[in-house]
Amino acid sequence: MEEQRRIAVVIPKFGLVGGAEGFAAELTERIAADPRFEVHVFANRWADSSGRIAFHQVPIVRFPKFLTTTSFAWFAGREISAAGPFDLIHTHDRIFRADVYTMHGIPHRWWVREVRSKRMSLFDRALARVEDRLVSEGGCRRFLAVSELTRKIFLGEYPIDPARVTVVHPGIDASPYAKLDRERCRREIRGRFGIVPDEPLILFVSMNFAIKGLDHILRGLGCLRKKEPESRFRLLVIGRGDQKAYGRLARELGLSDAVVFAGAVAREKLPEFYLAGDLYAMLSRFDTFGMVVLEAMAAGLPVLISGSVGARDIVREGENGFVVENPADPEVIAERIETMLHGDTRERMGREALKTAGENSWDMVFARVLTVYEEIWADQRITAS
Repeated sequence: MEEQRRIAVVIPKFGLVGGAEGFAAELTERIAADPRFEVHVFANRWADSSGRIAFHQVPIVRFPKFLTTTSFAWFAGREISAAGPFDLIHTHDRIFRADVYTMHGIPHRWWVREVRSKRMSLFDRALARVEDRLVSEGGCRRFLAVSELTRKIFLGEYPIDPARVTVVHPGIDASPYAKLDRERCRREIRGRFGIVPDEPLILFVSMNFAIKGLDHILRGLGCLRKKEPESRFRLLVIGRGDQKAYGRLARELGLSDAVVFAGAVAREKLPEFYLAGDLYAMLSRFDTFGMVVLEAMAAGLPVLISGSVGARDIVREGENGFVVENPADPEVIAERIETMLHGDTRERMGREALKTAGENSWDMVFARVLTVYEEIWADQRITAS
């Protein structure tokens, strides 16, 4: 019998709330389920569901704040050395050394400069130094970007061989949707918020209204209302944000009767809300991928997103959704939403969205990552010979 390969996976929080945490857990659980691999996770905190993974606690120095990333990187290296050797180290966070680095974000300097538009703090500089060391001196053989947008920004910041950077999108687990009855969800969720069964329902799901572009969506809907006063639609805003400010904006745009704020919803309850809707809109100012796009597609919802959302990779224009390159243009948004509100078009696009979600399962993500692992091991055998 072939000896098991030992794989180390690194992430500060494993299987807890968050896009990177969920991605790492879904992928790692599938690796651990393969009898060819012995998987060890190095994390500060974790939630273990299968019992197939060996966990190692990595300390973090949280004060002063600038030591957070550096301390995790240092202690992770120490714990990996103590538990090793490993055939491959796959990190989902910035540490000093690894074979594979999945980038759930973008280069930190770019983020501070282009998105936050601020000066680098001591914390920012410390984090960027760890990242520089991993990319330039950490022995990384492959970098996995969650989207083409992430890959492009990464290569613009680090002059490395583009062949070493592969795009691997996140996956989606469609089983929670399959267990639910769509008609029951539509009836119960809509009834809760006073939305009639046949009224077209647009969903917006986010815990950051500003970054995710709720104002762009409202202005687009305001433009549509002005252009087509008889057009029927409701916008259900799910999440936590400045409800007072956005409610005021809705009233100013003549949308007071069309916008409903649902507040925060537990993640496990979100599939019920998606199934109650008709289309999904998120016009983010920036998103490395945007898991909510795949979540909405898994419920058969066509999507409307901005060109700054990494999930644009999976949106086929006019087939399963639309990409608005300039979300500050309310007329374009109004035009796209008007098209998607048409019943036949919405149903056709919804079927395509569901098909797209099926093409992005976690099992497929595992297969793509395993291909990268095999390529690394093949290169190692060639080098050794």
